[in-house]
Amino acid sequence: MAKMMPSSLAVFNSNDIYPISADSTMPFQQHRDIFYLSGVDQEESILVLFPNAVEEKHREILFLKETNDHIAVWEGEKLTKKKALETSGIKTVYWIQEFDKILKELTAQSDTIYYNTNEHYRAFVDTETREARFIKVTKDKYPAHNIAKSNIILQRLRSIKDPIELDLIQLACNITENGMRRVLNFVKPGVMEFEIEAEYIHEFLCNRSNGFAYTPIIASGNNANVLHYIENNQECKDGDLILMDVGAEYANYSSDMTRTIPVNGKFTKRQRDVYDAVNRVKNEATKMLIPGTLWKEYHIEVGNLMTSELLGLGLLDKTAVKNEDPDCPAYKKYFMHGTSHHIGLDTHDYGILWEPMKANMVFTVEPGIYIPEEGFGIRLEDDVVIQESGEPFNLMRNIPIEAEEIEELMN
Repeated sequence: MAKMMPSSLAVFNSNDIYPISADSTMPFQQHRDIFYLSGVDQEESILVLFPNAVEEKHREILFLKETNDHIAVWEGEKLTKKKALETSGIKTVYWIQEFDKILKELTAQSDTIYYNTNEHYRAFVDTETREARFIKVTKDKYPAHNIAKSNIILQRLRSIKDPIELDLIQLACNITENGMRRVLNFVKPGVMEFEIEAEYIHEFLCNRSNGFAYTPIIASGNNANVLHYIENNQECKDGDLILMDVGAEYANYSSDMTRTIPVNGKFTKRQRDVYDAVNRVKNEATKMLIPGTLWKEYHIEVGNLMTSELLGLGLLDKTAVKNEDPDCPAYKKYFMHGTSHHIGLDTHDYGILWEPMKANMVFTVEPGIYIPEEGFGIRLEDDVVIQESGEPFNLMRNIPIEAEEIEELMN
């Protein structure tokens, strides 16, 4: 609210429950913005913030789906007005059927409406969201109002994590560690990728996670060279590597881990050489994540590190590097994705990429080398917190990553 313009109000809508077919729906996932601002985690919810409201009670308002005994029997208990206060700290709670009437009263007192558009750099949304419908209707109903964007405020707020948030992300990482250690004891030639996925989800649910923070990648052999391989339906064969990009969710916060392990518990010399090269890049890239670093410049420096390693592995030669196109460096043939992204309530979390990094931002670090002609790809990934001074704090510091430790645990 302190970042909003004078005489302005902001509205935040929950997500819809999305249909599949017939009477089937996808499990409800709350819009992260209304959850971040209010703690409310149910459908048909609206948050209104109006710092200059005439009545003090209208400076923070929650609108909720009215609950009753029938709903409680069929769907479970929903927030009552009392429970909503306990959850959010917001004293003024109305049922959602009163929203249009109250909003009309508030817009008469305001000049600007903040709309919560999705401006994440990876966003591509075909489905009309509840937020989009609200914006369309409200623009038509109140055409004389100025329009402002709440997203730019939320990007800055959400990218810097509160200690409570850091604790929750650490818990998600700890659960991911439990899953990883379980899998190291399970994997052997002949297991199926989906069986490994099942081991992870078993451990996650046993630790009170709601499950995977994102669709898991369990990619054995050449499948690892498909960056978003999610079929997870092939046999893991003797001599192959398995790339596992998996993270547990906890209390709506994400973790994001990648480890690459040998199916038979032993890296070949070539696999080990490439593995160690990726690990060196990850370790050096991590050191660069300090306050003041610019995301774009960081990726250029990581590219230089990777180029050096690829030369050492014989995958690039000096001529290719010397004659490379600056817009598509030679290393991109074997390392084609970015090294780091923000993580938090979303796996690819909020953060303004053209602004310098700040303390208490959380980033992944995930370099990789992918060699289809040799039948394997390797990626390693940790989640780290930028510190006010010194190297970042690794939230996955206890998850095995050194090749010797992985082989020892598997054997």
